[in-house]
Amino acid sequence: MGRWEQFEIWLCANEKWHLAASFVDIELAKAVAGNYTSNMRLIHATYEGSRCEQQDVLMDLGATRKSA
Repeated sequence: MGRWEQFEIWLCANEKWHLAASFVDIELAKAVAGNYTSNMRLIHATYEGSRCEQQDVLMDLGATRKSA
C-alpha cells in the first residue's frame, strides 16, 4: 500500500459534510475553494492505501457552526 496526500473540498448540505472535489496541488484547491459561497472546508488529507490516516482543516468558511 502506498502513502499519498491530497487537498479536499468538503461542502455541508442538510447538516452533513460531503466530499465535493480533491486535488493534488494546493494552489488549485485554494483557487477552486475561493469560488464557493456556502459552508465549506478545505482539508489536507493523508491516506495509507484507501484508508484516511489524518485530516487537517486548512480553511473553514461559511456558517459552519450553529449559533445558540
